[in-house]
Amino acid sequence: MARKKVTPDFEQSLAQLQTLVERLENGELSLEDSLTAFEQGIGLTRDCQSALAQAEQKVQILLERDGELAEEPLDVDLPE
Repeated sequence: MARKKVTPDFEQSLAQLQTLVERLENGELSLEDSLTAFEQGIGLTRDCQSALAQAEQKVQILLERDGELAEEPLDVDLPE
């Protein structure tokens, strides 16, 4: 039986956050709608931060050797 995800995945949350930012930057939302979008954005930001923290913990566990953390460079192309 597959485990059910409790939170949306990182990529989905990030895409939703980007959409909210675009809507806010557009400047066509009412004050009330802007506040609602901002509140949703804060929640999505926290979800993304939590997902990143969990991923970092998993990486640290995988890199741990003989009770010590063996830090290795992560070769990832980050968006500019």
